[in-house]
Amino acid sequence: MLQNSTQIERALERILPRVNKPGRYTGGEYNQVVKNWDEIDYKVALAFPDIYDLGMSNLGLMILYDIINQHRNLLAERTYNPWTDMEEIMREQGLPLFSLETKHPIRDFDMLAISLPYEQLFTNALNLIDLAGMPIRAEERDASYPLVIAGGHACYNPEPMAPFIDVFVIGEGEEAILKIIGVMRAAQHLDRETQLRYIAQIEGCYVPRFYDVTYQDNGTVKAITPNMSEAPAKVMKTIVPVMPPPVTNFIIPFIETVHNRAPIEIMRGCTRGCRFCHAGMVTRPVRERPVDEVLEAMEEILEKTGYEEIALLSLSSSDYTHVLELTEKIGERFGHLGLNISLPSLRTESVSTQLMDNLGDSKRGGFTLAPEAATEKMRNIINKYVTHEELLATAREIYRRDWRTIKLYFMIGHPLEEMEDVEAIVDLSRQVLAEGRKIHGNKASVNVGVSTFIPKPHTPFQWEPMDQMEAVEAKLALLKREIRGAGLRLRWNDPQESLFEGFLARGDRRMAQVVELAWQRGAKFDAWMEHFNEDAWYGAMAEIGLEPHFYTHRKRTIDEIFPWEHIDIAVTKKFLTQDYLMSKEQETRIDCRHQCFACGILPKLRDLRRETADSGWECPPVPTRPHHQPRQEPVPTVGGIPLKVLS
Repeated sequence: MLQNSTQIERALERILPRVNKPGRYTGGEYNQVVKNWDEIDYKVALAFPDIYDLGMSNLGLMILYDIINQHRNLLAERTYNPWTDMEEIMREQGLPLFSLETKHPIRDFDMLAISLPYEQLFTNALNLIDLAGMPIRAEERDASYPLVIAGGHACYNPEPMAPFIDVFVIGEGEEAILKIIGVMRAAQHLDRETQLRYIAQIEGCYVPRFYDVTYQDNGTVKAITPNMSEAPAKVMKTIVPVMPPPVTNFIIPFIETVHNRAPIEIMRGCTRGCRFCHAGMVTRPVRERPVDEVLEAMEEILEKTGYEEIALLSLSSSDYTHVLELTEKIGERFGHLGLNISLPSLRTESVSTQLMDNLGDSKRGGFTLAPEAATEKMRNIINKYVTHEELLATAREIYRRDWRTIKLYFMIGHPLEEMEDVEAIVDLSRQVLAEGRKIHGNKASVNVGVSTFIPKPHTPFQWEPMDQMEAVEAKLALLKREIRGAGLRLRWNDPQESLFEGFLARGDRRMAQVVELAWQRGAKFDAWMEHFNEDAWYGAMAEIGLEPHFYTHRKRTIDEIFPWEHIDIAVTKKFLTQDYLMSKEQETRIDCRHQCFACGILPKLRDLRRETADSGWECPPVPTRPHHQPRQEPVPTVGGIPLKVLS
């Protein structure tokens, strides 16, 4: 295997003319950060386990890249999974996975940090570790190997990947990754087991080897027990009290990527409490970015990148407290430039006519609404209540402001759903189209997107089974038959893919054997329909002796211990249980900005307020402290090791 960056660069000169999209592997893009390798104390490889085209649009990795590289004695470089043609050549010629910036083998880095935003990336992560020339199981990697950490939304149930990862960062990684680096630099002379004992004491850091799992005779989890004194019984997620300054010096790719735009996160967290929504539960509390900071970031982005589209990101953008002020000021300051401002995740009930007017110059695409269900009964069950009249009134105002396409997103397979609730999707879509036709005639259109409900961990619906595949197929058949013709277009997710995502999302530690065996049998790029290897997955489950329906279609008792029971998102199981039982009665909760329902996040907020007393942080109002002023805080220690060893 090629051992150094010079050999890798020479090999790439021969290889790249033979592969599709060589720009995925060259590096050298505008705004990339290249430091002197020999002068850096600690080196981090940031990995997105899919191709460059997707990974370059991952905001989480961009944030960590920016934060780490701000320290003069730290270095962060990027790596992605090669596409199948490139991987074949790499394995043939002994070319290890390398970083884009300096072409160093990933094996030469001190840390490999993998982003896992969704479960379909699990086998790609194993493939990435293997291509780096490392054992895929953590127990086989000693301190001579890079520390392998992982974070992202799929890590809130880390068990299906537990044997392969040294440390999972549960929650937000901006501060946690620097603390881990601090420990590793101070403990670099120690063995891996001792290093991990120190890391296990950092909030949000889950070290799987320090926990044992036992099972009942019926296959459910009996207990999850720490086997080291340093490991807490429950791993509390880490929360960044004030959002870090937004990234503005985005790397400009040489090839087209999935999102050709610059994202700015305007708000983190959500207070709406949709019962199916994993992100809405695990990202509490709400934190908002000041308007002036967003505007200043836009100025810098335009100067440093030349992007013509800015995406203002959050889980519910129209709930951002100052959304009207922000969009108004964007129009005043940047309106003459012809920028496209995208504001995804707009909620029907909080989209005002003024907001539509403020977005009036951004009409390249359709206006997206996500009612998720088409009957008031179902919207009560999922706690996304909005009346038919409100939906139609919002659609009417959208069309009046010269949008000609409205995109509607629904989910089928919700708990207690009946066929008449699915038929209502057809009726509502037609009614929305009728509103558009009154204004735009035959130029009006409605695009309908449908996905299958998956009961995700840490949500009120985690006790629910998935809908039976026969029922889902029947519901899809109805929609395909009825949502057609001029002005109507239907897109849907393959329910088999949802089933696959479901058993991974709800899997226990035994599922890791399935992930490993499926990968050994050729499974990878599972999120790509043409590459999903169903035989490898179901064959692996059969060989290990696990049944997919045990994870996807079995209803849980209220007192069942979940595989993710030891992961604490600061929203209590008591609250989730109450909300689940309320769904059975079609009872709703209002936005918790207006009334506290004691979900459990407030005690965590009080702790954070004490820790950051001089930050002026409040939630959900906008923080008063300018983000560019660093907090003054004492030097934290873990096991006596000072963490502030960063320059």
